[in-house]
Amino acid sequence: MAFSSSSSSHIKRYHVFPSFHGPDVRKGFLSHLHKHFASKGITTFKDQGIERGHMIRLTLVQAIRESRVSIVVLSKKYASSSWCLDELVEILKCKEALGQIVMTIFYKVDPSEVQKQNGRFGSAFEKTCEVKTEEEEKRWRQALTYVSNIAGEHSLNRAGSEHKPYKHVLAALK
Repeated sequence: MAFSSSSSSHIKRYHVFPSFHGPDVRKGFLSHLHKHFASKGITTFKDQGIERGHMIRLTLVQAIRESRVSIVVLSKKYASSSWCLDELVEILKCKEALGQIVMTIFYKVDPSEVQKQNGRFGSAFEKTCEVKTEEEEKRWRQALTYVSNIAGEHSLNRAGSEHKPYKHVLAALK
């Protein structure tokens, strides 16, 4: 999968950039992850910190580029957000162009649904694509297929998996 980055920043302001669908994970899973990371001194980008008057999309792209690790939290409704899908494409650009580490967490979704864009995940994806161009859909499909093949945590298979990802991030940051 070929991605190119027109602009790259080598400043690493954040250890971690989390890409997630807010309503699915923000209050439970993500808040736990933030607490664990903070207790270990891991700096995480938090979208609630975007200052009023700043361009959201540009701020997110800059934060992705300024992170050492991106964690993609794939949930049932992740693909219902064109913002999430655009973040994912940018994350994979940074992986290729800047060597950014990408980790996946399959949160209450089967990895095969992400890979094949079927099931509830696929239904959300199809609805998002209804108002988008074929090129956007193709780019997103490629990104989802690629990221679904990255070995990651799977919350459906592991008890207590909500607390494990930080250990992998610590190892990656060494």
